[in-house]
Amino acid sequence: MAIFGLALFSIALIFAGAGSILNFLFPLAAFAIGIYLYFRAPILYIGFTWWMWFLTPLVRRLADWQGRYTEPSPLLLAPFLVTAITVVTLWRNLPVFFRRGGIPFILPLVGVVYAIAVGAIFQTPPNVVVRGLDWICPLFYAFHLFVNWRNYPTYRKSLQRIFLWGVLIMGVYGVIQFIIAPPWEVLWLQKSYFLSGSEGRPEEVGAFTINVWSTMSSNRPFATVMMGGLILLLANQSKGKLGLVATFFGYCSFLLSRKRIVWLTWIVALLIYTFSLKSKNQKRTIITIAIIACIISVVANLEPFSSFISSRFASLSNLEGDASANARIWWFNLMIDAALVSFLGRGIGGPSHDNGILASLFNIGWLGIVFYFGGLLIAFINMFWGEKINSDQFACASRSISIAIFLEFPFGLPHVEASGMLLWGSIGVVLAAKKYHQYQRKLKTLEDVENLI
Repeated sequence: MAIFGLALFSIALIFAGAGSILNFLFPLAAFAIGIYLYFRAPILYIGFTWWMWFLTPLVRRLADWQGRYTEPSPLLLAPFLVTAITVVTLWRNLPVFFRRGGIPFILPLVGVVYAIAVGAIFQTPPNVVVRGLDWICPLFYAFHLFVNWRNYPTYRKSLQRIFLWGVLIMGVYGVIQFIIAPPWEVLWLQKSYFLSGSEGRPEEVGAFTINVWSTMSSNRPFATVMMGGLILLLANQSKGKLGLVATFFGYCSFLLSRKRIVWLTWIVALLIYTFSLKSKNQKRTIITIAIIACIISVVANLEPFSSFISSRFASLSNLEGDASANARIWWFNLMIDAALVSFLGRGIGGPSHDNGILASLFNIGWLGIVFYFGGLLIAFINMFWGEKINSDQFACASRSISIAIFLEFPFGLPHVEASGMLLWGSIGVVLAAKKYHQYQRKLKTLEDVENLI
């Protein structure tokens, strides 16, 4: 009822032209509902958190369309505030943090807290707070999933349902966005001058010209989240006909996002996932992949999608002549020398860089990198070491997603915002799955011993 009330309240203010009021009330209401769900309905809280990440940017654009364009928009704080509630889980478990296997999370937290402290000295407070939430919220969320490993089966079922509906709704809206170019989307492009999200100048934006970002903030995080959702759909054996519809529209919008790096990481995730399964599951998965390949082929050759998508596919074989790729390489070569000597870093909240390597070196420095990436390294080792999870398709899919997203570091910022939620959330899920299966195996061993006695 609380979630439904928030939806009705938001729709009413948008239709009433009170978008400016919604800018402030929406994050406060979402935060209040998040607190209530965290303590009273933990499973619903997980779903509510993800839907905040999925839908809040769209709510912001609708509010600006019916009100006044606001930059920066306080409404975009909603998913961060809701996710940050999981700091309560961290606080409750601090005394037993190390004993419960929290090293992969505590090390990155130390690195981020250090960078926030440096940023508080050298950067402006609003930037430090916003960028600090970018870095730290995914870590809180991942630890929350990990420490509640006893509820892993329930969380797994909930996350499967969340991403099934998420892929469906975001996929359908992405196709609509491309075909119609709704006025609130065009207005946002024109006001924000987000040229990388469209073809041509802002005033020329229209139908069949948009690099789809669906309900999210831009096409990079949307493509990354959609990539993860599509891999999880592949692992969801109970998706039924709804899953087929979600898969079709999901791949349509995924291709229309035109993010080449994410397309490549999807292939990596697909290969890791397939080869990590047991042989009987591999055969079923390969058949499903063949069906997906047919869907992609149909979409890629279906007008008006064909010419829009095929030009991006063609650029994969001619990166030397690609202006976007050349600009990224030029900027990296220009900044890398200064970044490499940034031992202490300039703190979180400084100038942003659309490159994970540069952003890490400048924001958290070599000192912060040792902690942050040291924790990531331990997490990846733990995901492959010890208890086998190849019979758990959801855990295998989550592991492949986390590795694929990590590979985006040289080309973007996969560790913050929605992408970071998926990266660290997948790590938390996999480590929780390993602890749960290890515990179940021990229980079975004890039962076998008792039966023998």
